Amino acid sequence: MPVDGADPVDLLRSTRDAIAALTLPLELPDVPRTRAAASDAVAQLDDYIIPRFASLHAPLLAVVGGSTGAGKSTLVNAIAGHRVTRAGAIRPTTRQPILLHHPADEHWFTGQRVLGSLARVRGGQGDASGSLVLVGDPAIPAGVALLDAPDIDSISDENRRLAGQLLSAADLWLFVTTANRYADAVPWDLLLDAAGRDITVAVVLDRVPAGVEDEVAADLRRLLAAQGLGDSALFVVPETRLDEAAMLPAAVVAPIRRWLTEISHDARSRAAISRRTLNGAVRALAGRMDVLAEAQQEQRTAAARLAGDVRDAYARAADLAMDSTRDGSLLRGEVLARWQDFVGTGELFRSIETNLNRVRDRVGAFLRSEPAPVVQVENAIETGLHAVIVAQASRAAEAAFDSWRSDAAGRALAAEGDLSRLPAGFSDEVAAQIRQWQGDLLDLVREEGAGKRRKARALSWGINGAAVALMVVVFASTAGLTGLEVGIAGGSAVVGQKALETLFGQDAVLELTALARTNLQQRVAALFDRDARRFLDRLPADGAGDRPSPDTASPDTASPDTALPDDGGAGAAGAAGAPAGPSMAELAARLRRLADAA
Repeated sequence: MPVDGADPVDLLRSTRDAIAALTLPLELPDVPRTRAAASDAVAQLDDYIIPRFASLHAPLLAVVGGSTGAGKSTLVNAIAGHRVTRAGAIRPTTRQPILLHHPADEHWFTGQRVLGSLARVRGGQGDASGSLVLVGDPAIPAGVALLDAPDIDSISDENRRLAGQLLSAADLWLFVTTANRYADAVPWDLLLDAAGRDITVAVVLDRVPAGVEDEVAADLRRLLAAQGLGDSALFVVPETRLDEAAMLPAAVVAPIRRWLTEISHDARSRAAISRRTLNGAVRALAGRMDVLAEAQQEQRTAAARLAGDVRDAYARAADLAMDSTRDGSLLRGEVLARWQDFVGTGELFRSIETNLNRVRDRVGAFLRSEPAPVVQVENAIETGLHAVIVAQASRAAEAAFDSWRSDAAGRALAAEGDLSRLPAGFSDEVAAQIRQWQGDLLDLVREEGAGKRRKARALSWGINGAAVALMVVVFASTAGLTGLEVGIAGGSAVVGQKALETLFGQDAVLELTALARTNLQQRVAALFDRDARRFLDRLPADGAGDRPSPDTASPDTASPDTALPDDGGAGAAGAAGAPAGPSMAELAARLRRLADAA
């Protein structure tokens, strides 16, 4: 029956592909268990749910499972009426699952319809691990196959994994336990899972001492009823001496054989069992999908948190770098000395109106007399600005890396390599961006002086001189200076600003200053975005296939003209995969509708 207009098998295959594609790359506390659950879900879809939906009338697969030494293999041999599996004292006994089927049902099992991950081996044709031994036996009723599984509590990890895989592929369980172990925790964990999946379970209580059969059976029935398994068939096998061939007497397993035969002869009963188990498996799968959807959301939340830590660190650093260009601190030291030299030569005042004389006289006491070319001021500004940007970027990298190392989700990412140090080429990129910014200021001054009268004045002074004055005005706050420095830096800035106002007018100078600052802010943001990408590229892609954006620049300062070229790394485009399909939650809802419809 179609669900949401789709074929059920197509829906199940889409679900299988979605689970298989789930990676959960961030090492959150529950991730190992969730990955195992996802792997189990894929295996059950491959081994049982999809094959059963595709062939509802195939024989039922009854898996004989239980604890170590419960007597599973002995029981299977007794049901068959002759020895077909190995039973003994050495554990684990069952190293390969053995599937007994009626010869007429052979075609259902020789292909990869069920348990497709296991290679097929004919009985007596080898003992390859990871394979399923097929044994055709007329003693097994047609329509039902018996599968002797490894111990659920085997000392072998591989055997335990295989036992779980086989039990997940069962249409019904023939669960074997003993009189002294029926209350053990491991069997009950699986029985509770069976109750949750609504699977048909028959329990074989083996090796019950004489005289206590009714008492032990009653207690086990009480436990089964308390866990929602009160309708399960219960067979009691008394403690019995084996014959010379290590076989149980046929009489003690006759009720079990009769039960299996009745099921095999009743097509309606077989259909009811297969549908009940299948629907229970689909509902349980929907529940697993909810868990996977929650795990997926936890991954997104953790990735967003880690990305936010990086963005915050670099945003703070970008703000501090720009604060250094506003608080006057860049007019200290070498920059201030070179600016004084430049102003002191008189070059700045060549062709400037005489009303600047008083300003010049006011700061003249601070000016040096030896001449210095304008390029020395440019170089000093570049050096000072470069040091500020590199220092703040280094602090951002250290802060982001430390935050990742202190976060459970980020610790594994941090272990992939030290990101706290700036890459080798970062310093050169900063220098290049500063030079490009200075070049942009030259263009601004040149464009502003395009009028004939203004052009003559600007050219008589020099475009470079006007651009240097504009740089000083950009850095012209005295908030970070004290004492004598205030007078020096403030006075020097006034000289530059008055000179520019004489050339271009007060409004034009305000506009030029704003444009110059915005240009610098965009370049600083682009530099920091580029370095933040080193962190963000380690984060997993989200459901749309895009990695988080650095986003250290605010929307009103973002500009493609100042953005650095992409480095070709695994960014948004590199992380993009196939178009996203339905979410885990959507698939879970469809699976529930499928179970309801079926």
